[in-house]
Amino acid sequence: MGKRGDTWQAAVLEILRARSEPLSAYGVIEALHGVKGRIAPPTVYRALAALQSRGLIHRLESLNAYVACACDEHNHPPILSICDDCGNVEENIEPDLVAQLTSLLDKTGFEAQRHVIEVHGVCAACVPGQASR
Repeated sequence: MGKRGDTWQAAVLEILRARSEPLSAYGVIEALHGVKGRIAPPTVYRALAALQSRGLIHRLESLNAYVACACDEHNHPPILSICDDCGNVEENIEPDLVAQLTSLLDKTGFEAQRHVIEVHGVCAACVPGQASR
């Protein structure tokens, strides 16, 4: 990849790391407008794809949005907890759960290509009475 692609990836990653809530590709484009000026959507999509393939960001399938990776363990699929109230996304790694899921699917003859585990609900900060615990 060229220097220009690295520059766009760094800018996109910086924007995603600065946010606690997920951003769509067009949200990233809007954020870049304020920093870098006009940018073509394909440039952002290429940067997002490269960052995702490197394990530095995650695509939230259910929201069609992206968040920066919060873990250092890029060799395990994350379990993403998405708060439907505030939009916060928490990332957890549980290799045993993924192994059990893979084993279950293997029994049916299904060969998993990738795992996307998203759980929607309400985070502890948004549950009444939970924030003080």
